[in-house]
Amino acid sequence: LAVFGRQIAIAAILICALIFGIGLLRGEAPLLMLLTALSLAVAAIPEALPAVVTVLLALGASRMARAQALIRRLPAVETLGSVTTICSDKTGTLTLNDMRLTEVWAGGQRQPVAALGGHAPLLRALLLCNDIAVDEAAHALGDPTEIALWRAAADAGLDRGREAALTPRVAELPFDSARRRMTTVHRDGNRFVAYTKGAPEAVLPLCATMTTGQGVTALDPEPIAQAAAQMAEDGLRVLAIAQGVRNAMPSADALAELEQELTFLGLVGLIDPPRPEARAAVATCRAAGIRPVMITGDHPVTARAIARALGIVGDGGDVITGRELQSLDDPALARRVREASVFARVDPSEKIRIVTALQANGEIVAMTGDGVNDAPALAHADIGVAMGRGGTDVAREAASLVLLDDNFATIVAAVREGRRIYDNVRKFVRFVVACNSAEIWAIFLAPFFGLPVPLVPIQILWINLVTDGLPGLALAAEPGEPDIMSRPPRPPREGLFDNGMLWDVFWSGLVMAAITLFTEAGALRLGDTHWQTMVFTVLTFVQMWQIMAIRSSRASLFTQGLLSNRPLLGAIGLTFALQMAVIYTPGLNGAFNAAPLTAAELAVCVLASSLIFILLELVKWVRRLRARRRQAA
Repeated sequence: LAVFGRQIAIAAILICALIFGIGLLRGEAPLLMLLTALSLAVAAIPEALPAVVTVLLALGASRMARAQALIRRLPAVETLGSVTTICSDKTGTLTLNDMRLTEVWAGGQRQPVAALGGHAPLLRALLLCNDIAVDEAAHALGDPTEIALWRAAADAGLDRGREAALTPRVAELPFDSARRRMTTVHRDGNRFVAYTKGAPEAVLPLCATMTTGQGVTALDPEPIAQAAAQMAEDGLRVLAIAQGVRNAMPSADALAELEQELTFLGLVGLIDPPRPEARAAVATCRAAGIRPVMITGDHPVTARAIARALGIVGDGGDVITGRELQSLDDPALARRVREASVFARVDPSEKIRIVTALQANGEIVAMTGDGVNDAPALAHADIGVAMGRGGTDVAREAASLVLLDDNFATIVAAVREGRRIYDNVRKFVRFVVACNSAEIWAIFLAPFFGLPVPLVPIQILWINLVTDGLPGLALAAEPGEPDIMSRPPRPPREGLFDNGMLWDVFWSGLVMAAITLFTEAGALRLGDTHWQTMVFTVLTFVQMWQIMAIRSSRASLFTQGLLSNRPLLGAIGLTFALQMAVIYTPGLNGAFNAAPLTAAELAVCVLASSLIFILLELVKWVRRLRARRRQAA
């Protein structure tokens, strides 16, 4: 828009200087031509453009906020229309973040959660190796995974307060994304019990023995790994649970010794159901030419199962793990991400490499995140999307968009709104540039046809005032076109006038000028003394007919319906009423060098100006016809 503004300002100054010079050569009064040229310069430059575009973006941001998408930076609204890849967390964004423990593998067999009561050590580990808090209303507060583990133990009859009193916690090795496990240490009489939970591949190497129905035996990792893989294939998040018993407590510097020679207690499988609307949102993304990418810390098999259920990948979809990601250099990663749509066991700090690799392939990336470690990736992405419910302040500060409901479908809705807003900005630019060029063409070409200057300066300024402002703002309410999410993303380097819009602006401005000049020539030939008022009225009305026709680049106005954009209909009605007031109000018409038109003259103005609407509708009909023929072929 800044480049366009400079270009049109230079063009307008040159054209107006040319018109001033031609007027002087024809013998026109210098003062009249100076005022005409200056008025035309004011009319030619769309001074309302910055205000209208800002209002369009702001109104769009307001609509997004009502749809649970909070825009923090207005330019992001435009970028949303170009997004080609959406990288999303799984938990809470693609899923409900409502964990439920559904299965266990203990004693050498896979069992339903109801069988937990028969595995007391496993139950105590779930309850004690847990950082949830319980409020006065007995509501659990904390991580959803830990809440699900606590709930399963509580349902089996264990009381957290009593167990914590009997075996108080004395130390902890907290969870982090590198270790993928946590350990808590509890005093149990004269001994110390360490409970460890985490990813199976992070816990099993620490175990030397395992519990079975016959007691404790040497660890056989093969059936455990097979069970974990099978549970993951069923879409479950799998955690391994183990314990270690020590007679003495190691020093604070040697707490890691507690995670050695552990006894494996079992696997637990948790389900986090996909959001009901997520699959439809993914399908909408694909139809819009946007690739959804899932990034999760879960097991690769679990990640693939959830991604397959949501339609992100097919049966043979490629999954890149965090370990594999670390082994790839940047060029190799850029090649892999062209096909892979699922990243599993990924640390938040690795997200920035994924973003960079996608951008190296020319992708416009939206990246979601909620933690402090996500902030660099959010800032580096073309659109950073932070979680409004569970996200940190640091993540929200780095993001351009905040999801108030942490929902993937909301990102897709924001992309739809971004495309709609950008479309409406282009429609306004097309409208205002075509109208302004029509005024320039009419005044520039009139001398070449032996016609007097069609308008006086105040009429030029009036047309500019009533046509550019309210009708342009009313385009903000224009609904999205039916195919808005079935066409590919807009190329980021696409110019404002690409895709034939420059040609549309040129010929429609020329046609509106021709209609105006034909009206002037006809009225003068018939000796109508109101010819200038007719030209004044036609040039006003023709712009209103044009804006109704360009509400869609393909769909007919009769298909859209007049009432589908009530603010625009009201703005056109107000423009018509103001023009009538200028023509028919005594004193006011004198100030505008106008005269009351007869009913026949007014009818001619309405009919002549409607020719642009008919022509534009015919052009759209031809385009629809060609599109149908291409589809049939």
